[in-house]
Amino acid sequence: MSAALKRTPLYEAHKQAQARLVDFGGWEMPVSYGSQIQEHHAVREGVGVFDVSHMLSVDVTGPDARLFLRQLLANDVDRLSVAGRALYSCMLNPRGGVIDDLITYFFSDTDWRLVVNAGCAEKDVAWMRRVIARFSLDVALTPRRDLAMLAVQGPQAKDRLAQIRPEWRSVLDDLKPFSASHQDDLLIARTGYTGEDGFEIAMPGDQIQPFWEALIAADVVPCGLGARDTLRLEAGMALYGQEMDELTLPAEAGLSWTIHLKDESRLFIGRDALGQFAPEARLLGLKLLEKGVMRSYMPVHTEHGAGEITSGTMSPTLGFSIAMARLPLEVKAGDEVRVEIRGKSVAAQVCLLPFVRHGKAVTH
Repeated sequence: MSAALKRTPLYEAHKQAQARLVDFGGWEMPVSYGSQIQEHHAVREGVGVFDVSHMLSVDVTGPDARLFLRQLLANDVDRLSVAGRALYSCMLNPRGGVIDDLITYFFSDTDWRLVVNAGCAEKDVAWMRRVIARFSLDVALTPRRDLAMLAVQGPQAKDRLAQIRPEWRSVLDDLKPFSASHQDDLLIARTGYTGEDGFEIAMPGDQIQPFWEALIAADVVPCGLGARDTLRLEAGMALYGQEMDELTLPAEAGLSWTIHLKDESRLFIGRDALGQFAPEARLLGLKLLEKGVMRSYMPVHTEHGAGEITSGTMSPTLGFSIAMARLPLEVKAGDEVRVEIRGKSVAAQVCLLPFVRHGKAVTH
């Protein structure tokens, strides 16, 4: 493994826990601590913790902060008026392709935070600086590499956090989904990427290890990126680099719901392209009807033409293989299609997303 890989403040803790470490977008990150399946079930049935410190928090401050974000993002931050509320959005290029998907936190008109994907972080910040310069905006960007972040996920997440941090109890009880409490460099957000209730906690990197150790001592299960991927796929959540990239329109990644066009005077970057280019495919779910495991890039054959799997796995919760696939627009939920798995044609049924919500199979 390259010595140039970046490491989070918990790298030594991961080694001591005998985590299997892999190169994830230039970061040396734990993929599992022994059993990816046990880690997956821990989140569905109890509580697990993920080190997500490789993701980057970017503080956006200044008198033009709101104006900047209304031009930068396809979703409209004017929908945020209560301090602490969060918004999920795509950041588009002028051709309507997705530069990144990110969460925006609103603290005040002049104080915001963005959380961007690890692999996109450097290009994201460079793009934001170009936008600020292009429109001569009075905005300051502050990448917060000094912060670390943990995702504590699962039906027992709130109670376990309150157990080790009793002073947080009232905040944890009061937080609504997709909102956050922010004080100094501590952010407690009720967000997640697993389809379960959960919280993402950001704090200074030099404070994260005792917090991590307290969680482990309270029987919160350390979970790696492997379980994070099976959980997010069951939850039907798109992953940058799999379901979307700079050549993908949001509609082709199942993200039309994040595009806010109500204010016709808001000329966000990529808006014109969304009106010019119609999506050529749509993202749907697949359930394999026979034995096998669907994986990324496998061809899908339908009566309306070919498609491709963007993410696939064996679902630990459901016990059969599931996938997200980009399929011809005419394909609909309930159709039967064929997936090429190692040269064999295997039957699968098309479905809507998600597959699992709050630990239960979703039927559409």
